[in-house]
Amino acid sequence: MDTSMLITSAFVLMAIAFVIGRARSLAIASDLGGPKALNSLPVYYGTLMAMWSGIPCLVLVALWSVVDDYAIAHIITQELPEQVKALPETELNLVLSLITNIAANNAMGLDAEPYVINSANRLIALQQTSNMALTVVCLSTAMILMVLVWLKISPKMKARIKVEKAFTNILLLCASIAIFTTAGIVLSVLFESIRFFQSVPIHEFLFGLEWSPQMAIREDQVGGSGAFGAVPLFVGTMLISAIAMTIAVPAGLMAAIYLSEYARPKVRTTVKPLLEVLAGIPTVVYGFFAALTVAPFIKESGGLFGLDVSSESALAAGLVMGIMIIPFVSSLSDDVINAVPQSLRDGSLGLGATKSETIKQVVIPAALPGIVGGVLLAVSRAIGETMIVVMAAGLAANLTLNPTESVTTVTVQIVTLLVGDQEFNSPKTLSAFALGLVLFTITLALNYIALMVVKKYREQYE
Repeated sequence: MDTSMLITSAFVLMAIAFVIGRARSLAIASDLGGPKALNSLPVYYGTLMAMWSGIPCLVLVALWSVVDDYAIAHIITQELPEQVKALPETELNLVLSLITNIAANNAMGLDAEPYVINSANRLIALQQTSNMALTVVCLSTAMILMVLVWLKISPKMKARIKVEKAFTNILLLCASIAIFTTAGIVLSVLFESIRFFQSVPIHEFLFGLEWSPQMAIREDQVGGSGAFGAVPLFVGTMLISAIAMTIAVPAGLMAAIYLSEYARPKVRTTVKPLLEVLAGIPTVVYGFFAALTVAPFIKESGGLFGLDVSSESALAAGLVMGIMIIPFVSSLSDDVINAVPQSLRDGSLGLGATKSETIKQVVIPAALPGIVGGVLLAVSRAIGETMIVVMAAGLAANLTLNPTESVTTVTVQIVTLLVGDQEFNSPKTLSAFALGLVLFTITLALNYIALMVVKKYREQYE
């Protein structure tokens, strides 16, 4: 029985245990005059028995799966001939991979060394023994725990409190997993960035004006030393994001105000879903639109006024990105504006303010924390966008504030640096982690600023 079958069996056992536990509590209740004699509802007794019999089995399967492969590989390695065990680690790993492939594909007829065939047979036998042992242990554990809970069920048993406490601990575990995962990502990026800064000074990376991360393959290669000044990437990212937010924030906020304050119900129910369709369009479609329609239009329009507009420009990428981000701002702002209590509007109108004055002086300030959150989400979306920039703004790391020229962003360079087979001991590849660390720091700073704004204005309207 493989791991998936064992997990399925554990859930089936949990369902059976639930039914048995509930039936047990009902039987006790009937002897005492009805369900009111129990401390908790029968469903809690069933849930408690299901959790006690199923969760330990799932944990056991997970731990067994982690230890099983390592233990079997260690046994197979110890049983290899001495001359094979004396091989370098890389060659020994190749031998173990060959043994594993032969055992997995049942390819015993291949022209391989006798010890390889014997080790493959031994591996199959060990895996079968391990699966059988795991099955027996899981079933025995579930049965024993089921019997113990069966015996402990009583009218005074506080099953509801135990179940709710167990679910609280499960939720805490899930939250901890999310926190530890985030910490792991941050630490992995940080450690690789430290390795990068051991080769390239941090001041050169943060304040350098030239980005050309090409490392020399030969010592006599010209221009292969690499330049890791990331300022052109930061400027390009901010330029495109600023253009996008210039389009998205006013349009999205005005659309939200219209839909929430002025539009009739029929118009709102029609326009809002149509507006949110923009959020479901793949970014590659926006990229094609920017590269094939918007960029040529901007180039031709600029030519009419005597401007030299590049075929790939920050303006084209920013405009299309702004259109893509409008639903993020409008949808979140609309929901927040609708959540403002009607009593604030009525009080303002009762004091003689017009509808537009009420919106400007009461509704928008009251909804400002949510609007800031929506704008922050839009900024993060703009900073992290890659496909539109690749197709509409290009890959050239030009240090310029001219929106009609070609630029690139941090995310585009991260993708470019990590595409294909790369060596993770060269500054070229490690620079992607340094860029990721800077991007993470910028996002963290934006979140902190947004939290301060939200905290300040939320206190004002509590």
